[in-house]
Amino acid sequence: MAMDRTTLVAEVEKAFGARITEKDLAGFEPFLRCEPATWPELARFLKERCGLDMLCCLTGVDRGKGQGLEAIYNVEACDAKRCGISIRIRVPLDNPVIPSVEKVWQTADWHERECWDLVGIRFEGHHNLVRILCAEDWEGHPLRKDYKSPDRYHGIKNNVV
Repeated sequence: MAMDRTTLVAEVEKAFGARITEKDLAGFEPFLRCEPATWPELARFLKERCGLDMLCCLTGVDRGKGQGLEAIYNVEACDAKRCGISIRIRVPLDNPVIPSVEKVWQTADWHERECWDLVGIRFEGHHNLVRILCAEDWEGHPLRKDYKSPDRYHGIKNNVV
């Protein structure tokens, strides 16, 4: 189903209305923002009704200064038009939970695990949310702004400056 971005956004706004809390289509990376509770339904809509059949990337960001964490999902259609958009979801540092969409896009399995490992966003309903890059017993999430690198790990001195 070939769809351009203007049509895509119009369809999403028609179906979700005020549940789309922000949009920026003029920037370098056009995006829509929604609350975590809206995300599973929106994800299914994007895949099934809009043809965005590929989750290309999931990026976790610590916005710092009390702004919490953010997950940025880049989804795209694999058809000839290659239409896509980013969906941004902000969560507080003290309860960083977003529903998993691994049942919508299988690649979310690995993307969500990486985001959990490095940034600490928990993906509720994920079948195996375990570390993927850091050791199983690693403490903390290295891409958070408040992360302090340990001086030692299993008795080995950390030479990170």
